[in-house]
Amino acid sequence: MTDPLAARLTRAPRLAEPERAKDRLDDLVQAAPDLAPRFEPARDLLLGLADHSPFLWGLAARDPGRLAGLLERSPEQSNAAILADQRGAGLAGGDVAGSLRRNRAAHALLVALADIGGVWSLEQVTAALSDFADASVSAAVDAALIQAAGTGRFRPADPGKPQEGSGLIVLGMGKLGAGELNYSSDVDLIVLFDPDVAPLRDGVEATPFFSRIAQTVAKLLQERTADGYVHRVDYRLRPDPGSTPTALSLPSAYTYYETVGQNWERAAFIKARAVAGDLPLAERFLSELRPFIWRKYFDFASIADVHAMKRQIHAVRGHGAIAVAGHDIKLGRGGIREVEFFVQTQQLVFGGRRPSLRGRRTLEMLAVLHDEGWITPQARDELSDAYRFLRTVEHRLQMVADEQTQRLPEEPSKLGRFARFLGYPDEAAFGEALTAEARRVQGHYALLFEAEPDLAAEVGDLVFTGSDDDPETLATLRRLGFRAPERATETVRGWHFGRRPAVTSPRAREVLTELVPALIQALSGTADPDGALAALDRAFGRMPAAVELLTILRSHERLRLLFADLLGTVPRLADTVAFSPHVLDAVIDPAFVAPVTEAEALALQFRAGIGQPRDLEDFLDRSRDAARQLRFVTGARLLSGILPPSGAGRAYAGIAEAAVAAALRAVESAFAEEHGRVPGGRFAVLGLGRLGSCQLTADSDLDLVVLYDFNETRRESDGRRALDAAVYYNRLTQRLVGALTVPTRRGRLYEVDLRLRPSGGQGPIANQWQRFAAYWREEAEPWEHMALTRARAIAGDASLMREADAAAGAILRQPRDARTVASEVRAMRALVAREKGDHGPLDLKLAPGGLLDLDFLGQALVLSHAARHPDLVGLDAPGVLERAGDHGLLEPGLAGRLVTAYRFLDDAHHWQRLMVEGDFGRTAPPAARARLAAALGQPDEAALTAQLTETRAGVREAFEAILG
Repeated sequence: MTDPLAARLTRAPRLAEPERAKDRLDDLVQAAPDLAPRFEPARDLLLGLADHSPFLWGLAARDPGRLAGLLERSPEQSNAAILADQRGAGLAGGDVAGSLRRNRAAHALLVALADIGGVWSLEQVTAALSDFADASVSAAVDAALIQAAGTGRFRPADPGKPQEGSGLIVLGMGKLGAGELNYSSDVDLIVLFDPDVAPLRDGVEATPFFSRIAQTVAKLLQERTADGYVHRVDYRLRPDPGSTPTALSLPSAYTYYETVGQNWERAAFIKARAVAGDLPLAERFLSELRPFIWRKYFDFASIADVHAMKRQIHAVRGHGAIAVAGHDIKLGRGGIREVEFFVQTQQLVFGGRRPSLRGRRTLEMLAVLHDEGWITPQARDELSDAYRFLRTVEHRLQMVADEQTQRLPEEPSKLGRFARFLGYPDEAAFGEALTAEARRVQGHYALLFEAEPDLAAEVGDLVFTGSDDDPETLATLRRLGFRAPERATETVRGWHFGRRPAVTSPRAREVLTELVPALIQALSGTADPDGALAALDRAFGRMPAAVELLTILRSHERLRLLFADLLGTVPRLADTVAFSPHVLDAVIDPAFVAPVTEAEALALQFRAGIGQPRDLEDFLDRSRDAARQLRFVTGARLLSGILPPSGAGRAYAGIAEAAVAAALRAVESAFAEEHGRVPGGRFAVLGLGRLGSCQLTADSDLDLVVLYDFNETRRESDGRRALDAAVYYNRLTQRLVGALTVPTRRGRLYEVDLRLRPSGGQGPIANQWQRFAAYWREEAEPWEHMALTRARAIAGDASLMREADAAAGAILRQPRDARTVASEVRAMRALVAREKGDHGPLDLKLAPGGLLDLDFLGQALVLSHAARHPDLVGLDAPGVLERAGDHGLLEPGLAGRLVTAYRFLDDAHHWQRLMVEGDFGRTAPPAARARLAAALGQPDEAALTAQLTETRAGVREAFEAILG
């Protein structure tokens, strides 16, 4: 249709405050008087927006010309033009994020005008929203791939069409996949890739590469800027999202769905649709997945499983009786979810034998269910009408403030206003309509499950009161995967009896009683429910109180699942949560999926976390809290696949750098109050080891060297208790180390190792700069120059930091005999082997062919060749190995294999350090071992061990050949 939108308007909201709405419209007209005639045909609708929707009125008032243009053109023409702009934004370059957001604002206004004005049907509205989301995702993928191509890591066949042949698959799930997206919805995506097809540069690992692509896409779409946002992105429908990377390889996906795919995932894949990436490849994947989704026989067991899912949602989300005020129109009784489950359940049951039942859209499938004879005409018509009604209500709720909400207002005045927004005279009329529709839905939904009398409980009985075990509860726990249900019931019953300090208060036990069923279900989703429950019990034994933690877990399903996962496989992070429950707040912050690894940004976050301490003691507590928060978020991002291990290493190093810099500022200030400052004195801290190379793990010590400099003619500080400069800076160093290491009531910050200074573990702990520089140049042992390859100034006086970095670089670039270096490195490696040995097949650092061999090999290359190739200085070990291949110092294929080996071993090392303290081979529980294997793409520990052994053998062979 080509008639303008304004000419096709047939309805408008009823007004609650007409005068205020009129004033706002008058303000708009006065701001754009030349446009006033163009607004007049839509006056009633515009008054309704001014009265009821701050979001929509803001869009209209900020750009009157855009509003006029939308009203004067047909909505179909405007929609097509906006979609074209959005789809092309990723290829256009420039301010991609801004273009995406401005198009979203125009499209949101267009859809609202067409919907509220009665121009478009529900199907047209949801199709327009879904088409726009498709365009947004596709544009973001284009932008991310083009950015990767610019670095040389991605090599598309046609730079103008980077998605074609990319090996990347982006599936739209849920309402996006069905083409039924609601007004302010998340977009549920699954990102997969074919490593054999992807045109990546040699040596680029596919999993971290495509995970970063997925993270870039999410950031482009959901990061809030001055122009707003485009879509919130949810990647949690991928297989086992708590333990898999954001992007999953096709072989891993096939293996998962063929072995452990669940009925709810089958139901989810009914709506799956390729929305971006290599579309032919995506269609082949979905085609090959059909046997998983569609069983050859009538699958009546799905009814029980889907109904259990629905009842679990009821239990977790506070599902109550049909109501109006505060009612959840999606998850509440008689809501949208019941219509969807009514359809999806029968699709799962009968779709294997009836291909006509394999459609994605709810309304279309209701019609087909009737045509195929599975439901009555009454069920088809009543559920279709109810679905349209409920989805319309959902859209109006979300149009008020652009919020992802499905809950009606509770206050009568707000509910009355909302009823008028929908076109009803008052809340009573709206409530009557809502109740009638919800009861019809509930009636049909209940009939579907009448033949399943054993579904009277949520997931089965979970009764932990009294002194004797309830037989049905034991059976339920067994079904949920608990191997020792009697021990589990005794543990939970002990909580109710207040046997643990954390749950002795009446309020704690009250919250616990409400939480336990959902908590048990969350624990059952881990690899080891019994171990996770035991870990939680130990945490309750250590915590003085748990009300805060229990309240948070009760309110957020996502946090319950994450906490359960931590208890089962990452007890280090679970202990952090138990000690400081509000570290979980960051997980529900939208910024959680947009990881920060840059040191400057982390320093800003660290300083924000510290705030304004009252004194040094307060600073010590606050610094520990700030570091704990940031380290927890980093670990949780790694666990969730948002951050690759190498990114976690950079983040952990950035946090440590921020902590050292903040501690130095604090102790310098406090020390100066007593002793003044040394005139012209300078003080700096070097980071070495993994801190220096930005590869810090979750539990790395900090290898530090402290430097100072001063004017020899003025050796004393100028305070009331003057000190000689050497004494001054050594005592200041003691204060700094204490600030980083001393345990306070908020815990410990870091362990610090100063033994890489010239005197080792003896002598002064601070080093006078000129003497230290001379020592580096003239006296240092080979191992000290090896350590220097990872030295980096991280805090203190800027000029001294620059001088130290420059001096280190100059020393590393001195000419050396490569054979002599090789001999010295081999001797050092042999010494380490004699003195430290290794700890078996899971020792990734010290075992022959492990990370130490690769680090030493990289250091040997720097010392041998930096004189001719100065760009070898300042890189981490994989960077050195890759650059050595570029320069012909290593055969390129060998360099690529060594880089791949390093990434693999280092990734595993990061995961080990995240999960447990100490020797992973001796202390890791079975669930942690299984998670480590899964994180590295292996089916089990045996397969992982075999791959580690093979990798180390190759590294050791290369080590001997290169340095032999």
